[in-house]
Amino acid sequence: MSTHASQLERLTFFSDAVFAIAITLLVIEIHVPRLGVADDQAYLAALHELMPSFMGFILSFLVIGALWAAHHRVFGLLADYDSGLVMPNLLLLMVIAFMPFATALMSANPLARVPELFYAGTLLTAGLLQRWLFGKALRAPYLRRDVAPADVVAVRARSWALPTAALLAFALAWVAPAYNNFVLLLIPLLARLLPRLARRRLAAATA
Repeated sequence: MSTHASQLERLTFFSDAVFAIAITLLVIEIHVPRLGVADDQAYLAALHELMPSFMGFILSFLVIGALWAAHHRVFGLLADYDSGLVMPNLLLLMVIAFMPFATALMSANPLARVPELFYAGTLLTAGLLQRWLFGKALRAPYLRRDVAPADVVAVRARSWALPTAALLAFALAWVAPAYNNFVLLLIPLLARLLPRLARRRLAAATA
């Protein structure tokens, strides 16, 4: 294995570890009710109070999972290593590691504007950093030779899904805190739509 291939593998393994730790820490922020009684209604009420934390956990788990899947997909397209990838990758991982705190703040204050802005802003930052990382990685001579230009265009377009949805969620947090998070459900739709549009534009430009 070449030195560059070894460095690329180390960078990928380190990134996978940070993603795994961050996604695991999400559940630690959900504190188990300890009521000291055997009353079923009391426990049901306590679990009901934790619903915002459960929803925050699910939402952030899916977002971090989507970020990891995109990271895994892009680094699978690379055949060589560039030291210029280290800093944007580290900055992305820093925000990923910070997401359990942003999730806990939002979940504990589901109707408050500032925590919702803070959470959406964290997602927006992560999305933009990942877009920056992918922009640096998806170029010659680091790509595998068998990667088609259309695939590169599609992956770059897909990377705009999270920052686009997060920006909308950030804007809506000013007027509809908590409900703004429903906009994040657009991420899977955008992740499918944007690559298709990008492929069509490429096909039209090369026709």
